Amino acid sequence: MLEQIKSSSDLKKLSVEKLPFLAEEIRTKIIDVVSKTGGHLASSLGAVELAICLHYCLDTPKDVIVWDVGHQAYAHKLLTGRFDRFSSLRQLNGISGFPSKEESEYDPFTTGHSSTAISLALGLAVARDIKQANNKIVAVIGDGSLTGGLAFEALNNAGHLNKDLLVIINTNEMSISPSVGALSNYMNKIISQPIYNRFKEAFEHFVKTRLPSVGVRMVKLAGRFEEVLKGLIVPGIFFEELGFRYFGPLDGHNITLLIKTLNNILPLKGPRVLHIVTKKGKGYQPAESSPVSFHSAAPFEIESGEASSNAPDENIESYTEIFREKVVELASSDNKIVAITAAMPDGTGLCKFAEVFPDRFFDVGIAEEHAICFAAGLARSGLKPIVAIYSTFLQRAFDQLVEEVSLQNLPVVLAIDRAGIVGEDGVTHQGIFDIVYLKNLPNIVCMAPKDTRELSWMLEFAVSLGKPTAIRYPKEKMKPRTDLPQTEIKLGKAEILRKGKDAAILALGTMVYPALDTAQELAKEGMQVMVVNARFASPLDKDLIAQVSKEIKHIITIEEGVVDGGFGESVSAQLSAMEQRPGFKILNLGLPKAFITHGSRSQLLARCGLDKDSLVKSIRNFLR
Repeated sequence: MLEQIKSSSDLKKLSVEKLPFLAEEIRTKIIDVVSKTGGHLASSLGAVELAICLHYCLDTPKDVIVWDVGHQAYAHKLLTGRFDRFSSLRQLNGISGFPSKEESEYDPFTTGHSSTAISLALGLAVARDIKQANNKIVAVIGDGSLTGGLAFEALNNAGHLNKDLLVIINTNEMSISPSVGALSNYMNKIISQPIYNRFKEAFEHFVKTRLPSVGVRMVKLAGRFEEVLKGLIVPGIFFEELGFRYFGPLDGHNITLLIKTLNNILPLKGPRVLHIVTKKGKGYQPAESSPVSFHSAAPFEIESGEASSNAPDENIESYTEIFREKVVELASSDNKIVAITAAMPDGTGLCKFAEVFPDRFFDVGIAEEHAICFAAGLARSGLKPIVAIYSTFLQRAFDQLVEEVSLQNLPVVLAIDRAGIVGEDGVTHQGIFDIVYLKNLPNIVCMAPKDTRELSWMLEFAVSLGKPTAIRYPKEKMKPRTDLPQTEIKLGKAEILRKGKDAAILALGTMVYPALDTAQELAKEGMQVMVVNARFASPLDKDLIAQVSKEIKHIITIEEGVVDGGFGESVSAQLSAMEQRPGFKILNLGLPKAFITHGSRSQLLARCGLDKDSLVKSIRNFLR
């Protein structure tokens, strides 16, 4: 059946009785593809029935579905004409792992960050009314995304504007909540049926027009009765107080129940909430048993659920793993160290810290703005907070970095994981802007280690510094070189790793090793290239820059961040203030000012000219 579905109109040709079999086909396809490509498996398996029912009941793409984050949208992609390309999921030149407006008319937005769906959907609903259109707007948001303040700002505004909008809240419990039982289903069936709502509207109209003296009071009493009745059974009063009619919770895997409920409540007007409960990893036992492990899964063997044999070498540690061990080591000897994450204890490596120091660990949920403010409060009281957040998600807390950390000059340590090219998650997740905005904030020290060993040293240095400090590091496994000098980390001081007279490369963080490889390759052609591990994007080592520029006429900077406004431009600005010899030139290499697509990290670095072969070519041409 799945291969024949190219649009929602094809889906509607199937009887309701066949839809559970379609759900099985979809799950099989998702598991098969993600086992090879990796991806957000558990969430997508949990939302299969929901995607089917929405497209079955709505007239998409005229009716619009906004998927919050997009972790759960694989079934949606398969139902909207992307079956033939689904095997290219998250691959270079393939389809995105998230909704993408460039990819399909069924995706109104390119999404990837949480808590935005209700705001986006409300904007669409208001625009629809201004244009006097009549389509339906649905926002699908998970319970995790509701921890983001933006979602509540949108709920508040949507209830106030009283627009025709359906918000579906998908609670990803490990098992169906006890409140999803016969009584709850029966109650929701009653209050969602057309006959009930026609009676409710007719009753309100009758008492207000025929019994004006007591009508308003009777309507209020009737509303309170319904509210109390629902309050005894369902947790919907919060949404009712915000101006939404609440339905649920319902079993999100019961296709017949979902279709009946959707058909009942879609014709209603005003803001409504439909609350469903689903199981992450539904239909695949390894993902059901370990939904966190299969949230963003690497390629795996379907039968066992274990990582594929072509997975990265487990004996080589990643930056995240080094961070995980070092932060526990530091906290063991300093009881002022506390750790904060925004719903990513496993992803950031703080899971071990949480086990060893549960009273000093804080998971604030998907609330990066609060995480930074909270850390500032802890720091102001004399503690030493370490905040571990992915680079792409730290963008959400920029104002708090400015006002609560930089302005107050508080010793908050930012452990910025997944900095630079992340890879298969694509445009919404590449961590390419942090150098630009961090290095331009007063008081904040911005560092980048050349390898995992240096990350450990930098973390120790940052905790002892007593200043706002950011350390950016990539999603990568790597083995540190043991043949390089080991110099002490000092504030704003770089280190020379290789001497040369023809040119000097000032490399930051992950670009140090490619710079060393490039220099070695150019040496075969008779070019002697110095390599400097910059270590700091801010403050710069001005003395070393001045010294190098006096000795060498050709300087190259390399960074795994956007060139415009980045580390290289800071070096250029510093050099422009110095008197240079005739013939002096500088070349800034880095990432383009663009949103970088999905693909493997190595593929994307090569495409952006930051692999060894590309660097050799660029620098050779520059020197000649």
